[in-house]
Order: sequence, then C-alpha cells, then structure tokens
Amino acid sequence: MKILILGGNGMLGPPVIDNLSGRHELRITDINELETEHDYRQVDVSNLEQVVDAAEGMDAIVNLSVLRPHRQIAFDVNTRGNYNMAIAAKTHGIRRLINTGPHFQLAGRNYEEFNFELTPDMPPQPGTRLYAITKALGQEILKVFSEHEDIYVQTLLFYNFYDAETLSAPNGGPRIGTDLTPFSVSWTDAAQAIRCALELPFAKLPSRCETYYIFTDLPHQKFDNSKTRAQLGWRPRHFLEGVWTKPIA
Repeated sequence: MKILILGGNGMLGPPVIDNLSGRHELRITDINELETEHDYRQVDVSNLEQVVDAAEGMDAIVNLSVLRPHRQIAFDVNTRGNYNMAIAAKTHGIRRLINTGPHFQLAGRNYEEFNFELTPDMPPQPGTRLYAITKALGQEILKVFSEHEDIYVQTLLFYNFYDAETLSAPNGGPRIGTDLTPFSVSWTDAAQAIRCALELPFAKLPSRCETYYIFTDLPHQKFDNSKTRAQLGWRPRHFLEGVWTKPIA
C-alpha cells in the first residue's frame, strides 16, 4: 500500500513510520524539513494545493498533524487540514483516510467528571477548548465527506504517550507511583493501532466513518476500548503498570 503521512515529524510520526516501514511504501510530509530514507516532501497541511499534489498516486492518507495554542493556525491545521485531506482523497480516488486527535475532541469535561465506561460512539461533546473544538470540527468534516463520497474514515483518539521501557512521558521524566490519566498508551502500541486501522479490510468496517479510543488496559474503567479490540484486532502490549502501581507503605 502507498501511504501518505501528513505531519510525519510530529510526536506520533517517528513511531508510526517505524511501524509501517518495510510493510508499505511511505511518502512522508511535514511543514519542517526531515531527514528520512522514505520519499519526503515539505508540505503545509493547511495548503490545499500542496496536500493535493502530495497525495497523487497514494492509496491511503494518515493525518498526524496538530497545532494547539495559536487560534488561527490551530484552525488552519486541525480543521482545514482535514478538509484538505478529504479534497485530496476525492481528487485522486483515495478511499482510506486515517485521522488522529485527542480524546477530548469527543469526550469533553462533563463526560470525564461524571461518567464511566465511555465509548467512542457516544454523542460528541468537545467543549470550548481551542484544541478540542478545532479537532472536532475537522472530524465532522471528514464524517460529511464519508457520507457523500467513496471514502472511509477511521479516527483514532489518543492523549498521553509513554516510553514502554523508561515510563517517561514527552513533557517530563518517569512518573512512578502517580495517578495515570485514563488515556495512556505506549508509543509503540499507538503506532500499532494505526497500522491495524490501515490494514483492516473495508468489508470489516460497520460504516464509512468509525472512531476508536486508543489506550492501554487500566483498572479505573473510565473509558472503554473494546470497540478498538473487536474491530481493529488491536491489543495493547504495554500496560504501564509501573506508573500507576503504588508501593505499599
């Protein structure tokens, strides 16, 4: 399969590229320059022409791009970026789109504070945070395209990532004996989930637009990842118990 990766130099980019290398033909793009053995193009995901040109000849597109704090650029990347990806898919007859984002673009604060066993098929409630609402709008755009075009959209939602060996998180060192956020997963398990979504036959998808929660098995049962297991055949290999297990005094 020929796969276009948007935002290949971001947080998820390197583990996803490693996981797909040797199995698929990759074209990596990012707004910044990147040294890679794969076909590389410098692309601004908010630029429609650049995205459409990069998608020519591809079989699938994986969007890993993200921008959080800046109001205009966040909209251009998180929302317009998905629109540009959908237009590129329509232009070139690409049927599979993999979208990524934070879990709170679907499950806003009210859900998290008052409910348990939350599923990815519940009514979305992203709230008003810039990051969440711009990502949620992007997801809604892809949903509309899937309803009117021959396009299959799979959205994978994440939050906190950990190194499976060191238990370190991107914004700090190891967090041993601390409460683990409900959406936590190792980098390698996250990348594996994207590969599972890419390689799933269309016939096994219940609809043209499906959403999945990606996190390891945790004891609190705040969210439910059973849909991801059942549909994608994904199983977390790292349970990060070294983080949340507290020593007995």
